Amino acid sequence: MLSNLKALIRRAYVYHRSVEINRWLEDLRRTPRALEPLRLTRFGRKAFSQSDEDGMILEIFNRIGAQSRTFVEFGVEDGVECNTALLLVGGWEGLWMDASARHVSRLRARQGDAVARGALETRLASVNAENIDGLLAQWSGGSPSAPAEIDLLSIDIDGNDYWVWQAIKSVSARVVVIEYNATYPPSIDFVRAYDPAARWRRDDYFGASLTSLEKLGRQLGYALVGCSLSGANAFFVRNDNLTGPDGTPRFHAPYTAEEHYEPPRYQLTWLLAGHPPRFGKNGAPGIPS
Repeated sequence: MLSNLKALIRRAYVYHRSVEINRWLEDLRRTPRALEPLRLTRFGRKAFSQSDEDGMILEIFNRIGAQSRTFVEFGVEDGVECNTALLLVGGWEGLWMDASARHVSRLRARQGDAVARGALETRLASVNAENIDGLLAQWSGGSPSAPAEIDLLSIDIDGNDYWVWQAIKSVSARVVVIEYNATYPPSIDFVRAYDPAARWRRDDYFGASLTSLEKLGRQLGYALVGCSLSGANAFFVRNDNLTGPDGTPRFHAPYTAEEHYEPPRYQLTWLLAGHPPRFGKNGAPGIPS
C-alpha cells in the first residue's frame, strides 16, 4: 500500500514538473531571439527525443526536403528516447546502434515490426573512432571514395562524439545532430581526450564544446544552424543544403557557436516520452531504469 502511494506521488510530481517545463519552453520560444525568421528554436517539439529535437529535425527537412529518407543513430539506448524514432514512425528507414546488450534487446522487442519489414536494422556495437567507418560501410555499402548518401546522422555517445564524427568517411549525411558540452560556452575550445574505452561518468568531462564542434563541422563541410533549447544537441547542415535553388538562405546566419549557443538547461529533458512515466530504480523521477 505504501509503495503504491509513493508511486502515485512520484507520478504526480513528474507530471507537475512536465507542465512547468512546457511553460518554460513556450516562454523561451517567444523570445525576440527565438522569433528571428530563420531560427529553428521556435519549432522545437518533443515526441520521442530527449528534449525539443524532434520538432527542429522536422523543420530542417521541411526546409531542405528529404531525399533518401534514411537515418543512422548510435547511442539510442533502448529506442524510447532518441532523435530518429519519430522519423521511423513517419516511414523512414535506418540503422540504430548501441553498446548495451540489454538496450539492444529491448529496442528490438519494441520495434519488432520495423525490424521484421526491414525498415530498421539494429546492431550491438561499442562505437569508437577506429570501428565506426567500417560499421557504417558494412551497413550502407559506402566507401571513403564514394560515400553513401543519407539524410540524417545522429551522434550521442557521451564521450568520443567529436572523434567519431571526424572519423566517418563512408557515409555522407545531409544533416548531423550531435551532442555538445554546453558547460563550455563560446569561444572556449574543449574536446575530451580520445579514449576508445571512455564511458560517461555523469560529470562534465565529455564530448566537445560547441565552438570545437563548429570548427570541426566547417572542416567537414557543414554549417551550425541551431541548438536545442536544453543545451544538449547541435544541428549541422551540409553546405550544399544551406540555400534554396535561387540562393535564398534556409537558415539563420552567421553559422557560429556565438550565434547559436544555448546554455545548459538540462531540466528541460524531464519532459516525458511515451506513457506511462518512467522512474529510476531508486525512485528518482525522470530517470529511466
